[in-house]
Amino acid sequence: MAKPKKKAPSKVNKLLDIPQEVSTNIPKITIIGFEQMLIENYKSILEYQEFYIRISTYIGILNINGYELNLREMTTDDLIITGKIDAIDFEPIVDEQ
Repeated sequence: MAKPKKKAPSKVNKLLDIPQEVSTNIPKITIIGFEQMLIENYKSILEYQEFYIRISTYIGILNINGYELNLREMTTDDLIITGKIDAIDFEPIVDEQ
């Protein structure tokens, strides 16, 4: 299976000061306190349990550990996770070229 290519920001996007997360597939993660997290530009949910959530992004896998974790809102591009967040770990995709 071919990996999706990372879209590089174009000169127009740089000139207009458009944020990278809007013009590319790079995920944006916003954490509000220890109880809410917004993930933009995610690919899919790999694993979902009350204490552990794995999210696939275009640049790697995001692991969230905690208690009473819930997927509060989901759209095709955004995901809101609520609960008591203890730890966040990221597994980057390694290019073997």
